[in-house]
Amino acid sequence: MKAAIIAVGDELVLGQTLDSNSAWLSARLAELGIMTAFHKTVADDEQVCAEVFRESAELAGLVIVTGGLGPTDDDITRHALARAMGVSLVLDEVSLARISEFFKGIGREMPAQNIVQAMCPECAKPIENSCGTAPGIYAEISGTPVYVMPGVPHEMRAMYERSVLPSLRARSGRVILTRRLDTFGAGESTVAEKLGSLMGRDKMPLVGTTVERGIVSVRIRSESETFDNALEMLERVVAEVNMRLGDLVFGEEGVLLQESVAELLKKTNFTVVTVESCTGGLLSKKLTDIPGSSSYFLGGWVVYSNELKEKLLGIDPSIIKEFGAVSRETALAMAERGLE
Repeated sequence: MKAAIIAVGDELVLGQTLDSNSAWLSARLAELGIMTAFHKTVADDEQVCAEVFRESAELAGLVIVTGGLGPTDDDITRHALARAMGVSLVLDEVSLARISEFFKGIGREMPAQNIVQAMCPECAKPIENSCGTAPGIYAEISGTPVYVMPGVPHEMRAMYERSVLPSLRARSGRVILTRRLDTFGAGESTVAEKLGSLMGRDKMPLVGTTVERGIVSVRIRSESETFDNALEMLERVVAEVNMRLGDLVFGEEGVLLQESVAELLKKTNFTVVTVESCTGGLLSKKLTDIPGSSSYFLGGWVVYSNELKEKLLGIDPSIIKEFGAVSRETALAMAERGLE
């Protein structure tokens, strides 16, 4: 199944607010084996939204919409959805009662303006909002399921976890297992070359790579009708990835690079000192953030200026003059002085 994710709001189109919802939803859907075909960001325009909803329902097997469910005139998502379905909006009494109770809970009377949040397209069903006033909506456009949720991130995520996720799981009917192996010391192209045929897009489990701050992550997704089969395939490919990448792999998801380094230092009984310039003590901090770091971390220097490199460490000025302060040669000289 392919999904379309649509974010509604002028503030998103104008770049005033970052659309974090769509990225989060794509990651959650992938865990179910539902791949996102496309993202769309649409302004608060009822006609345009209605057309986008209809087009997306034709192109994808699932449509998820966020935003535009507030009580003001520019919150047009429910109207656009009704327009796309060719039906009218009707008042849902249960939703109205819940919104009224929400305001009572915070010691306020519900403004008349919020009544519109209890309106729902005919033939659609409201989705309860456990932490806000805007109910979501479940509907179908030409047989394609459409889930509409609030744009407020914490409300959207709570609604997804509580109501949308169980519904999607029931539709999927498959077991999805994932694993992430993190590597350091080689670029993404080198990692991909070593993985070779494992990264074929026609393979199961699916293997892909992503990069963030110098760490290349290998992501593995196994999908099957049964848990045992999905797990067996996942473990087999994880073992193969570890064999092909060897020492480049420093840990699985949740293990920080500095934690892996600390564990290695403890196992080998090595100690470390740091001599830093541009990092300004960041390396020392990361190493000492780990409990028990006193067993391997002796101390360090932060020598940002050339003057301190020369006075505190005794770096030959000619090295800095010839190769520059930010160079392999200067870094090597700093490391050698740190070892003395």
